[in-house]
Amino acid sequence: MYARILMLFTGILCLQTAFAQESQYQYLSGTDKDHTVNWDFYCSGGRQSGRWTTIPVPSNWEQQGFGSYNYGHDKEKADEQGVYRCQFTAPENWRERHVDIVFEGVMTDAEVKINGKLAGPIHQGGFYQFRYDISKLLHNGSNQLEVKVSKMSANASVNRAERNGDFWVLGGIYRPVYLEVKPVVHINRVAINAGANGQFTVHAYTTALSAGYSITSEVQTMSGRPLKEPVSIQGNNTGVYTLHQSFDKPATWSAEAPNRYQAVITIKKGSQTIHRITQPFGFRTVEIRPHDGIYVNNVKVIFKGVNRHSAWPETGRTLSKAISIEDVNLMKDMNMNAVRMSHYPPDVHFLDVCDSLGLFVLDELTGWQAAYDTIVGHKLVRELVERDVNHPSVIAWDNGNEGGFNRALDGDYAMHDPQQRPVLHPWERYNGVDTKHYPNFNYLVNASLYDQDIYLPTEFMHGLYDGGMGAGLADFWDRMLMHPRGAGGFLWAFADEGLVRTDKNGIIDTDGNHAPDGIVGPHREKEGSFYTIREIWSPVHITLAAIPANFNGLLPVENRYDYTSLSQCRFGWQLLKFTSPGKKEKADTLASGTITAPELAPHTKGFLSLQLPEGWREADALLVTAWDNHGRQIITRSWPLQLPANVEQLFTATGGKVNVVTNNDTMAVDNGKATYYFSSSSGHLLHILTPKGKISLGGGPVLAGVSQQLKEFKAGNDADAFVVWARYDGNGFLYVKWTFQPGVPAKLDYSYSIKGEAPYMGITFRYPEEKVTGLSWQGEGPYRVWKNRLQGNLFGSWYKAYNNTVTGESWVYPEFKGYHANVYQATFHTTEQPITFYTGNAGTFLQVFKPAPPKGAANNNTNPAFPEGDIGFLNAISPIGTKFQDAAQMGPESQNNSMLNYTPVKETIWIDIP
Repeated sequence: MYARILMLFTGILCLQTAFAQESQYQYLSGTDKDHTVNWDFYCSGGRQSGRWTTIPVPSNWEQQGFGSYNYGHDKEKADEQGVYRCQFTAPENWRERHVDIVFEGVMTDAEVKINGKLAGPIHQGGFYQFRYDISKLLHNGSNQLEVKVSKMSANASVNRAERNGDFWVLGGIYRPVYLEVKPVVHINRVAINAGANGQFTVHAYTTALSAGYSITSEVQTMSGRPLKEPVSIQGNNTGVYTLHQSFDKPATWSAEAPNRYQAVITIKKGSQTIHRITQPFGFRTVEIRPHDGIYVNNVKVIFKGVNRHSAWPETGRTLSKAISIEDVNLMKDMNMNAVRMSHYPPDVHFLDVCDSLGLFVLDELTGWQAAYDTIVGHKLVRELVERDVNHPSVIAWDNGNEGGFNRALDGDYAMHDPQQRPVLHPWERYNGVDTKHYPNFNYLVNASLYDQDIYLPTEFMHGLYDGGMGAGLADFWDRMLMHPRGAGGFLWAFADEGLVRTDKNGIIDTDGNHAPDGIVGPHREKEGSFYTIREIWSPVHITLAAIPANFNGLLPVENRYDYTSLSQCRFGWQLLKFTSPGKKEKADTLASGTITAPELAPHTKGFLSLQLPEGWREADALLVTAWDNHGRQIITRSWPLQLPANVEQLFTATGGKVNVVTNNDTMAVDNGKATYYFSSSSGHLLHILTPKGKISLGGGPVLAGVSQQLKEFKAGNDADAFVVWARYDGNGFLYVKWTFQPGVPAKLDYSYSIKGEAPYMGITFRYPEEKVTGLSWQGEGPYRVWKNRLQGNLFGSWYKAYNNTVTGESWVYPEFKGYHANVYQATFHTTEQPITFYTGNAGTFLQVFKPAPPKGAANNNTNPAFPEGDIGFLNAISPIGTKFQDAAQMGPESQNNSMLNYTPVKETIWIDIP
């Protein structure tokens, strides 16, 4: 309905403005996924084929229940055709106008007819905007548009470059269709080159302007205020005009300060305005300095980027500006400053948002490991550049991907781009830039020591399932910053490319392990890596691991911005007090305040001075938050201010005594709150019994992952307590001491040592997973961690309900199972009774069961080692790898754990039955 009203309004406007100065736009389709118009439709094969019906436009027809699904790797693909028809009205005064029909994107070959006559050659290529002049094909009044769309192209190279790519193969008119109505004498397009030095040039492509016509350029602020007097050129019977001006110190465009202006280009005949267009742009200069780096506005830039597919589960590649805004904001929230278009040009509104909010963009010609032929490639490069040339966010062109380079096209970009942006070949060395994909850590070390090329991996840290991206990024990023010619890199990928399958009862399909590679899920659900990346890539970089005893309020900080002083940011602190973990996160703010922003230039170090009140050490945690000069929260860091050992002060023994009953192999110890049952043959806890019933915690403590034998088991009174001892030998040793006092939680002291390397170290217990309903804990959260992904969580009081999420195969986040960091206390909510554990040492990892391996995994790189136990208290945990590399190749944090001597680890936990 929205689009029909817009179409009617625009048509009336055109009738009333026969000599309108601005171009007029009449949408024949809807404008996005949420605003569509039904056209008549016929599908030649697959579902709902062989009959005329209707379909929303724009859309991918598979998502509307037509045709068949294919992923690019499928050897056999459906070769359907869709025929579209719609009626529209052309007012009589359009005889005096120039009318183009514009398609923003059609997959894949499009034959366009107006009133039964071809509008022009069949367009081939599914990701590009194209147009036809239909002025002479229109009838006064009613007209018919017919579009025959072939999902597979008649051009084999188009199929190789697009349809065989590592992404979903979809069909249809999936981006908007509209009529652009202009005067007969008009401006076709403009291409602007506005440098950081204030030099401004606009190339205006027009119909031939004879004597008496002039063309004028005026640069304005975005609110319409002219910067200076316009410049003008007289018509000379050509169709290309170049206008130039110089501006003194304009506000430049960058990802940190996306300052924009607009150019108003006007054709006049005498004093009469014939046609006028307004084009936003930014003053911005990009250059590759060989053996040095990539500079934007004479500043060497470190790109913190990600690859993005254009996809939404319900609508495929038919998106909306609202999604573009959401995606760019999510990237900015991760402190990213760049995005690569993988592996095709995006919707134009995505680039508009990158322009306005600030992201550097690599714009890419499709070519996934195979290139277009030269004939069709020339056309598609031109369509790509002519559409996107004026976006200041676009700082380079990618001529294909991973071998999909038609080198005969490399020179084409400069033909259409007066800015002469760099051309890259993602995956190879080209133009002085090494863009190698998925380097391991050793490659990065060697490149930083010996390589003379600029290093900019256009894909790295592959994010299949929960692996990659955040995991290992700290090591990679530190090494990248040490690289004298490092230019940053682009993570793979932003979002899981999951489609709602209309042929499979609406399941979300990621084609096995081909598409669940995102930091966020198909509907932008945040994985743990989201917050890890946010912390590692924060331009306000704070490395303090713990608040020292002599802390004087000075917090070390580094400014990792490229352009911005920290004096432009805002800072604040909070002191928190936690309640006991319940079914909701709970913290009270004891005090808060602001921090004076320091005068720190980019890439310099200094201190944040916290003016904390008297008694600040009585709080449970300190939080520090930074906001940028646009008000966006950059980062929050937290530090516990208490030690978990203080837990012992919470408990006071009551009167009475501990009762002990021995029966054959079983010893029962009753401390007045619960009875703990032990096996004298294994030394393990068997279960716990309270007046409310049985608690099935048992099978431990076991030294995780180590085969051992019980060497000694004994029990007896010790002062005012009853003590149970067990000693185990094998590959290392484990010593266990249980202490029971009346009315006090059971205390477990243990010490152990392990010989050599191990993926994890600590003790575990057994508990039936099916009896657990939730977990509340005090510690770092709310996401699980890996050894090589510890950043991003906050110390606090957390709760999450049980789920069985496998990252990238289901999307209820945070995942319930896994390792949790720096846990002080944890309560497992169960169908039996709650069980609460308290830890005695900072840095304890809590194991919560064992995540199921992804069904689509082709290897174990993203299925890290876990102890066989269900609930564990660990001092070391396993790292995670990526789709292409096991963890050991990903840097120091990703190595196995090793005890270099035989000094035992000593720990304490308490078990309480509330």
